[in-house]
Amino acid sequence: MIDRLRDPEEAAAYLEAVIEEGDQAAIMLAIRNVAQARGGIAEVAKKAKLTREATYKMLSKSGNPELRSLKALLAATGLRIAVKPIEKRAA
Repeated sequence: MIDRLRDPEEAAAYLEAVIEEGDQAAIMLAIRNVAQARGGIAEVAKKAKLTREATYKMLSKSGNPELRSLKALLAATGLRIAVKPIEKRAA
């Protein structure tokens, strides 16, 4: 899976699917997987101007990052947060 996550499109689709499920621990793990695929936690932390220790803590199962830290981390992996309307299901 890590090889596939090197592709930004694959990484974005993966994160979107995990976010859709709504489990915060799974989301943090998914972002960690993307970070590992995109150069490793230490390298991504450096690019995001975050400490390695803070990044590992943020991406733990109990991680609860601030929005600015999450945005910086995602930017360091070549991704960003986006908002889109909820699709209405046919009745």
